[in-house]
Amino acid sequence: MVIFFPLWLMFLLQMSSFFFFIVSPVMLYLLHPYAKERSLAIHMVWIMMIFVGLFSAYFHMTLSFVGQMLDELSILWVLAVGYAVWFPRKLFPSFIKDRSTFSRLVLVVTVITTVSSFVKPTANAYALNCFGLHLLYTLAVEMRCCTDQKALQLAKLSVALWVLAISCWISDRFGCSFWQQLNFCYLHGIWHILIVMAVAYGSTLIAYLDANYEIPYSLPGLQYWPCDKWAVGLPHIVLKGTTKTRKRC
Repeated sequence: MVIFFPLWLMFLLQMSSFFFFIVSPVMLYLLHPYAKERSLAIHMVWIMMIFVGLFSAYFHMTLSFVGQMLDELSILWVLAVGYAVWFPRKLFPSFIKDRSTFSRLVLVVTVITTVSSFVKPTANAYALNCFGLHLLYTLAVEMRCCTDQKALQLAKLSVALWVLAISCWISDRFGCSFWQQLNFCYLHGIWHILIVMAVAYGSTLIAYLDANYEIPYSLPGLQYWPCDKWAVGLPHIVLKGTTKTRKRC
């Protein structure tokens, strides 16, 4: 069965994909002080997010199998990079002692998953959302001992954005005909915007927790751009300490 989409709807979906291109460069800039101190590999997360936006726009423009696979696999590799650079050391499997070994394991698993994704492409989206559930579990484990009110607020906002985003995706996925009858065809575009914001909030929170473990001498803190007093903004990490405050043996 061939499904035809109105040109205005395809244009709307492409425009919502460009939200990736707006937020990603800003997050690259905001997180640079932290990445410079911790690891420049962290920039790969938001560089890959630009590719997610690019391939998403391509998919909605062509509605092709190639576009679908590029869209889904780019998301998979964003998750892989996130796992490699941010997954807490204390949660590593017992046979892994350092992050470089863990990163190689993530690479192997991601390559295998990439190849496997061509076997049953219809299952890819559900598998990716399972990764999202695992990230939520990991975040919950990490936040149990957190007393920083700003971090706790950011965690609540991150989860709320993710729940809203996934609700839009599920509703669009399984209730498409219902929403078409109501002449409301914007859920997938809303999903794009919400998931970008969820990644911005969630990844900053994870990076903040990581900074406290890996570079505590930098005295990391949380702020919002463009104004820290605003209720809505892009979260980022500020480093109140410097390498000069690092303890030397």
